[in-house]
This record gives sequence, structure tokens and C-alpha cells, in this order.
Amino acid sequence: MSAIDRKHRVKKSLKLSVLDGSAFAAMVGLTQNYVTPFALALKATTAQIGLLTSIPNLTMALSQLAAPDLSARAGSRKAFILPVVFLHALMWLPIMLVPFVFHGAEVWWLICFVTLSTVAGAIANPAWGSMMADLVPMRLRGRYFAARGRIMGIVTLVLSLIGGGILELFKGNAFVGFAILFSGAAFFRLFSLYFLSGQYEPTALEEKQPGPGLFQIFRRVGSSNLGKYTLYIALINLAANISSPFFPVYMLSELKFSYTAYVINVSFFAAAVMLFQTYWGRRADWAGNIKVIAVTSFLVPIVPLMWLASTNQYYLIAVQIFSGFAWGGFNLASVNFVYDVSEKENRTKYIAVYNSITGLGICLGALLGGYIVPYLPRVLGSQLLSLFTLSGLLRGIIVIFLLRLVFEVRRVPKVNVIDFLIGRGK
Repeated sequence: MSAIDRKHRVKKSLKLSVLDGSAFAAMVGLTQNYVTPFALALKATTAQIGLLTSIPNLTMALSQLAAPDLSARAGSRKAFILPVVFLHALMWLPIMLVPFVFHGAEVWWLICFVTLSTVAGAIANPAWGSMMADLVPMRLRGRYFAARGRIMGIVTLVLSLIGGGILELFKGNAFVGFAILFSGAAFFRLFSLYFLSGQYEPTALEEKQPGPGLFQIFRRVGSSNLGKYTLYIALINLAANISSPFFPVYMLSELKFSYTAYVINVSFFAAAVMLFQTYWGRRADWAGNIKVIAVTSFLVPIVPLMWLASTNQYYLIAVQIFSGFAWGGFNLASVNFVYDVSEKENRTKYIAVYNSITGLGICLGALLGGYIVPYLPRVLGSQLLSLFTLSGLLRGIIVIFLLRLVFEVRRVPKVNVIDFLIGRGK
């Protein structure tokens, strides 16, 4: 293939990736904020809500370890990605049917099907991330993924609002509303599959010598820069997920938000992430991903503590905007740094290990939060607010003691925090 042909195919693939991301975002908009309300409608307990996050993330973490080998057996990354995405689309159908078909232990059936869906949705991520890192030049990753993420954010926001409207329309028969949402999610995931199938896969580099195995990578977690970084991100996710699965529970069960008020609140988070994608992407390309991680790391511990100040809906919308600003930068830079620091020929393995360890952190956090909340003292009359306080304090402790252990791998200018935040970037 000539250089011109390859350039054309790469350019076309990057456009298709935006369309794939948009279709995926439509699925997310119809599901991400509605699985927990669906579980609550099925009379799930707080402990079961914790399991609804922890069990899927545990199995996802374990499945990531099989991803590099499965991708290699499939013959190419794309050959592995496509059938897994098809399975992911189909998994929304049994989730949709839980209240209609699986009478008795509905919540446990939901946990089972959400677990299978989560694994199907995530097991191809290392192969997809490796392929995309080959397609997008390092110097442009921040801006490209920021632009792609911004479009995805718009789609997620619009579909999330539509989802809330559907539930409000069917509030007399909520399960019909949820069925419409989840069947729509399956439809959009199939669209995502269509756009993925048209993408060009660059030839993966052959290993010049046998690369490190997964066990060797795990053994170096405590000593290498990528390993320390992975542990840091995993612990932040653990601390965050002590509280994250329970914000919907707090709004719907304790504050008695309607579905409309709930979806408006969470939509402002998605809108903030979307609006600040370009802001963070430019700064990541200019000053490095670790600089973005460092700045946002001091913001994310504040988020759960802000929920203690007021129950006013407009105030909580402001909290969601601040949260979207902080997490939008943190999540964008955290993934892009893994692309930067991992060796091209072994990138699928490194991404798998990163996803596995961070997924384990999410699992343990949600499991711990669901288990301890009944035993916590009440803060301002709520045990969930106690959980939010604990989560914020743990995030802060992790940032103070562990952030200094990771460092940038690219040559970037030294920029003070003020110039970094208010400067234009490059």
C-alpha cells in the first residue's frame, strides 16, 4: 500500500471512528444513567446497588487479562473487536426483558445480565485502544480524542434527555419505558458495529523479541512508571466508587427527585465533560497528560464533599458542572497517558493490565461502599452523605501521597498551574 493510500485510509478511519463513537454514545445516553434507576424500580437494596457495580467490574477486570491472547488468536485486532461488539449489542435484550420474563429474584438476574454486558462491552477495549493509538499520531491524541469525546458528549446528553422524557412519559408503567431505552441501546450499538467494520486496521508491529508476558507486567506494577501510574489511577477509582454508584440512589430515594429532575441533574455532568474536552485536550498536547492528571487530581476529592452543602436542585447542578470539569480532564488524560507510555508492539497487553487493575479498583470501591453504608453514622441525617464524605477524604489522601510517584514520558514545557489553567495552550 502506498503512503498516499494509507494516509487516505487512516483519514477515513478516523472519521468512521467519530461515527462509531457517536453511535456508542447514543447507547450510553440511553443506559448509563438508567441502569441504577431500573434496579431501584425492581426494588433493589443499597447493597445490591453496590453489587450491580462491583460484580460487573470484577468480571471485566478478569476478562481483560484474556483480551491480548484472544485478540492474537482471532488473527487481528479488528477480527476480535467486531464479534464482541455484536454480542454487546445483543446483551441489552435480556436486560430489557428482566421484569417481564424473569419473575422472582429480578435484581439478581439484572446483575447477571449487566455483568455479561459489561464484559462484552469492555473485553475488546485493549485491542481497540491499541488500534486507535496506531491510527492517531501522539502529538494529536489529546485534540483528536477531545474532539471525538466532545461529539460523543453531545450525543450522550441528547439521548440521556430523551431517555428521561421517555421514562417520564411512561411513569405509570416504568418498565415499558425502560424496555424502550434498552432496545434503543441495542439498535445504536449495532450502528456502532457497522462503522467499526469500515475502519482500517494498521498492521501491528511484530515483536522483535518475546515481549513481557502479563505476569511479568503485573510483577513490575510496583516499580515501573506505568505500573505506579496504574496503581494510582486504580486507587483513585476505588475511592471514587465508594460513593459514585450511590449518587442516583441519593437523588431518587432520599431527595425524591422525579425522573425528569434526575436526568436534568446528571445531564449537566455530561454537558460539562463535553464542553471542557477541547480545553483539556489542548493542555494535554501542550503540557503533557500528567500535568492534566496532577491538576484535576486536586479537584476530584472536592466533588463528593460538595454534596453535603445543600439539597437545592440548582446547587446540585452546579456541583455536576464542577464534577464534569474535573473528571473530564482526568479521564481524558488518564487513558491517553497509557497510549503514550506503552510500547507499540506490546500496547494491547499494557492496556489490558491497566484496564484490569483499574477495573478491580472500581469493583472493590463499589463493593466496599455498598457493604459499609448501613454501619456509618449519619451526616446531616443521611448515611449516604457519610459515604460521600469518606470517599472525598480517601481521594485526597491518595492524591497527597501517591501522585508524586508518577512522571511524564514526553518532552513538554514546564508550566505553572496558573498559566496552565488560564493560558491558551498550543
